[in-house]
Amino acid sequence: MKQWLHTARAFPTMLKVGFADAVAYRAEFLVWVLAYTMPIIMLSLWTAVAREEPVGRFDEQAFRAYFMATLVIRLLSGSWVVWEMNMDVRQGTLQKRLLRPVHPLLTYLAENLAALPMRLVVALPIALACVLWLGTRALSHDVRQLALVPVAVLGAFLLMFGSMAAIGTLSLFWESSLAVFDLWLGLYTVFSGYVMPLEFFPPAFAGLVRCLPFRSMLAFPVEATLGLIDLRQTLLDLLVQWLWIACFGLLAHFAWRRGMRRFSAYGG
Repeated sequence: MKQWLHTARAFPTMLKVGFADAVAYRAEFLVWVLAYTMPIIMLSLWTAVAREEPVGRFDEQAFRAYFMATLVIRLLSGSWVVWEMNMDVRQGTLQKRLLRPVHPLLTYLAENLAALPMRLVVALPIALACVLWLGTRALSHDVRQLALVPVAVLGAFLLMFGSMAAIGTLSLFWESSLAVFDLWLGLYTVFSGYVMPLEFFPPAFAGLVRCLPFRSMLAFPVEATLGLIDLRQTLLDLLVQWLWIACFGLLAHFAWRRGMRRFSAYGG
């Protein structure tokens, strides 16, 4: 109990330090932001397809709204912890984190959360420009559903962080876990709704795609924002999303404990 109280008191300070780092490395942060151009590319592709005729319930306007929402939510929910963890293990800087009185996974979380204001500086103007461009009719008309969107976006960030942290702990067992993350990122790109709405998958695969965690990382908050699902489905998907967060959080925690035993055994 004392450790949790100490962590709660230390967390605001860790957020301040993380924010200072994000501001100090704002050029690198901008490069990271510019890397998320895939939704713009897919917007151009799918609107060209829909120019001939709508694809399912998506016309040109619907595709514009979908991929601009995808871009904003991707900017807000991104994480880089897997690269940090691999770099700390390879360069031997992980020991510095282990000397702190707070669990290293929480310090990684604080650093990633602290960059949120910088992300908002980029994402909010894009979101406002999209509302002016597409109009409020592109958003869900249910105020209750829109009120749940920030919770869904926060969940998408935590789920992204948790899955990356779980993969990052594998670097304690291997020289690098980035190859595993590359595979995970490829699956995310296909099954998260990043390159196309998930309802375009054949019906035979639709059930499987909905059961994977990738939808909760991106497609679910996008669909809730645009009203592509109703309030009841939003609440159900929110429950599924936070169950996935708990699963990956526990997985990262237990993998870290096992990895620490091996790390210490080899003189880490």
